[in-house]
Amino acid sequence: MEKPVPGEQEVLVRVHWAGVNPLDWHYMRGSPYLMRLGSGLGSPSDTRMGVDFSGTVEAVGAGVTRFKPGDEVFGGANGSFAQYVIVKEAGAIALKPANISFAQAGTVAIAGVTALQALQEKGQLQPGQKVLINGASGGVGTFAVQIARSMGAEVTGVSSQRNHELLRSLGASHVIDYKQQSYAEGDERYDLIVDMISNHSPMANSRVLNPEGRLVMIGGASGDWVGPLKGPLLAMLQSPMVEQEVIVLMARLSAEDMEGLAELMRNGDLTPVIGKTYPLKEIADAMALSESGRARGKIAIDIMHDE
Repeated sequence: MEKPVPGEQEVLVRVHWAGVNPLDWHYMRGSPYLMRLGSGLGSPSDTRMGVDFSGTVEAVGAGVTRFKPGDEVFGGANGSFAQYVIVKEAGAIALKPANISFAQAGTVAIAGVTALQALQEKGQLQPGQKVLINGASGGVGTFAVQIARSMGAEVTGVSSQRNHELLRSLGASHVIDYKQQSYAEGDERYDLIVDMISNHSPMANSRVLNPEGRLVMIGGASGDWVGPLKGPLLAMLQSPMVEQEVIVLMARLSAEDMEGLAELMRNGDLTPVIGKTYPLKEIADAMALSESGRARGKIAIDIMHDE
């Protein structure tokens, strides 16, 4: 493709690093099939892929005032698996904190914003409350543990035992090995459950929530048809039967949330966890790892040094 030229209110970013998210391989496969209504029925209407990015501002439109060439930035915009990406000045872009590497910053956007909105906007987490994060060692989970800790919450992380040391280092006060114990059958009660796995129904989660607690559901089971919709469907059907609020989160990128994440990183309250890095030429392997569900933390793609 030709090198893009920014419009009047747009920023052209030279991409250094990009992050891989489940959204990317869902888009690649057109799965679940329902998403093809927006991305293209027979083939994708836009073949560019990737959203998370970090890099350096190369050029700006005549009307841009927030950024200038040379600024180090990070954010989210379609087509980040490439040398250049165009971002609206008012879009999901912020200055990169100096204490965060390009590799780390390039993995923040989708997972970081999802965790932030799950805890703050939807979960309304308060200092001193107890939060359980199901799927705590993954991309969203590692952000959620740190953000919840920074908000003054008591954090319980659910993962396999091999990731327990990581979760404790991120700020989890308690850890549960899902292979040995079901948190839904435990005696502890929580003010908020953030669920990335959907391996327990809303009614099962309700049992371990306080009466005024909340359940925020993110993601769902695999499959082309009903699987990914199982969690939201159960939430709709079972919500009238549980006393707590059940919320299905579809996060949306925004400049405000990117600035909030930048501030958390700048203050040392949030450090992106990178489990594995790949050069761009090995993007297929990176996507396969993400799709396997076995990724630890975030997957980062080196764009600048793969030319």
